[in-house]
Amino acid sequence: MKRRRFLALSLISLPFSTAGQPNAHVSTIDPLVRSFTGGKDVLPGKVTLVLPRIADNGHSVPMTVTVDSPMTPAEHVRAVHLISEKNPVRDMASFYFGPHLARAEFSSRLRLNGSQRVVAIAELSDGSFWSDMVQIEVREAACTED
Repeated sequence: MKRRRFLALSLISLPFSTAGQPNAHVSTIDPLVRSFTGGKDVLPGKVTLVLPRIADNGHSVPMTVTVDSPMTPAEHVRAVHLISEKNPVRDMASFYFGPHLARAEFSSRLRLNGSQRVVAIAELSDGSFWSDMVQIEVREAACTED
């Protein structure tokens, strides 16, 4: 009975084991991620990626990214990179910022090739990288030729 209890408690804690851990949303050995980060750890947090959980079609999906930063000359967001898991071109967009902006936030629309994970990676002026990830279900894929 002790073994069963131990296994049950271990399985319950599994989803929480990556919370706050470096590279929880991305793999730093992925060549695309490595091109942005140079192999540095990507921490979860500071970035909020907002996408609908379900999109009727992937032709025009609304998206907003916000990065928690004071946007001062000493501490600001340099760039935000958007990566899709299943699009033909995974590097969807890069947005560049500077300390002159009041806040690090932008909205746009995405084309998505089916249900997938979308990741936003923010590069801060101190050289750290932060991320957020959203799993989205797309009922009618874009980026296909049928």
